[in-house]
Amino acid sequence: MKKPVTVSHAAIIALCASGCSSEKEPAIALEDITVSGSSITCTFDGVKHDMIVDLLEISDNAPLVVMLHGYGGSAESFRTDTAFHERANEEGFAVAYITGACAPDDSSSSTGWNSYAEGEGNRDVEFLVAAAEYLQERYDLDREHTCAVGFSNGGFMAHRLAMEAGETFRAVVSVSGMMQPEIWEKRNKTNNVSFFQITGEKDDVVPKYSDGTAKYTTAPAIEDVMEYWAESDGLTLTGTCDVGKGSVLKKYTGGNSGRQVWDLVIKDGRHSWDWNSSSLSGIDTTGLILDFLKTQR
Repeated sequence: MKKPVTVSHAAIIALCASGCSSEKEPAIALEDITVSGSSITCTFDGVKHDMIVDLLEISDNAPLVVMLHGYGGSAESFRTDTAFHERANEEGFAVAYITGACAPDDSSSSTGWNSYAEGEGNRDVEFLVAAAEYLQERYDLDREHTCAVGFSNGGFMAHRLAMEAGETFRAVVSVSGMMQPEIWEKRNKTNNVSFFQITGEKDDVVPKYSDGTAKYTTAPAIEDVMEYWAESDGLTLTGTCDVGKGSVLKKYTGGNSGRQVWDLVIKDGRHSWDWNSSSLSGIDTTGLILDFLKTQR
């Protein structure tokens, strides 16, 4: 069995990402694109990125899942660690793992995603929208069913994408992610995006009322965030079920758009991506994520 991805509390708090300007700037396209088999390299706003794209045998009009690694990771490492594409392809999803970048003012920093709303930093929302549009065009993928899945810092970024790029990413999944206070303070009144949050009960990175960690940060408690996602989509709690070994999954449905919000708290879980039903939690993370994404098709 593969070891779960883990990231230290200190690394997340100190190094997760730098901010970006809140003022909108003209759209930028991908540049310097090189394609070699399933690997793509490009630049965006002068920042270099790489991707690994796993397609179906026939990918025409397939939904796309964009995978966002944790802080210090890469497209290659996230692909190796999760192997998400193997099962996603079987379920009819094309998958693109994308590498983030170091902070623009610190070339020695590790790769990550800009999950903040203020300050100077990489324009990662615009980049990921441009990357999704490029992949949709190049591989003739379904523009109405593009999703994003992020772990840790990638999960932080998932919350920002759902808030600011819901027209591109119609369904978003955050594993061990949280919402930055800058995003929370400027949150939309209404949304039209499906959201799935997976949180470890003992994850000391994600602020929670349940363990008291919300008292020590200006970021919103994940309980408030999940209520917000459901209410802003016009959804209500319609089901609660036990999964794995004592974990609880809540499902919010009922809106006119067909959107859904799922909220899973993993019993005794920490800051990690659980692997399969034989793990300590008994949670099949990839399977649950695919079940959620299939509700959007």
